[in-house]
Amino acid sequence: MARKKEIDKQRILDAAYKLAVRGGIESLTARNIAKAVNCSTQPIYLEFKNMQDLRNQVLARISDELKSNTLQQNFTGEPLIDLDLSYLYFAKEHVDLFRAMFVDGKFGNQMIVDTLMGLGLEKFKQQFDAEQFSEERLNHIVISNWIAATGLATLLINKMANFSQAQMISVLKAQIHEAMLNDRLTNVEENPLFAADSDASLEERLG
Repeated sequence: MARKKEIDKQRILDAAYKLAVRGGIESLTARNIAKAVNCSTQPIYLEFKNMQDLRNQVLARISDELKSNTLQQNFTGEPLIDLDLSYLYFAKEHVDLFRAMFVDGKFGNQMIVDTLMGLGLEKFKQQFDAEQFSEERLNHIVISNWIAATGLATLLINKMANFSQAQMISVLKAQIHEAMLNDRLTNVEENPLFAADSDASLEERLG
């Protein structure tokens, strides 16, 4: 009968995930993980091709947690606004982790970019008619939205301001509507929708 492994892959991954959450991706060294698991480094190299393979699997788990739980809270029933609010409340409740993930880039910038952009595009398409926009415009709208959300989050975690949920929603909605009307990320003329009727509301112009 084969002897059961004392240190298996899942145990190593669990320890590495907790380390990454506390100290960022750069804390994932073989020595640190071995210390957390209370073993030598040998089981780590037996279970993973190399340290980069382990880091990639931890990053995938972090990304999955963001996409399936952390950024999927329901507040208003409006998908993109709810995504933004999930991001903001996560910032308020987990300041150090938020800084490591979204400000300092300790979890790998590309993973964060891919996760946020993917979620943003998905939620925008659920809430709005995306067919009227090119792929580039959609990307610009979502990037503009993350700029606004990150700005609010920075003010919150640095205790420079304290917004109510209603205030955050108001700011986010105004930014999203403005980004849909005008592309501020490229050198383009003012959107005709915006200039067509100066008395029309944003909601009316967006149809």
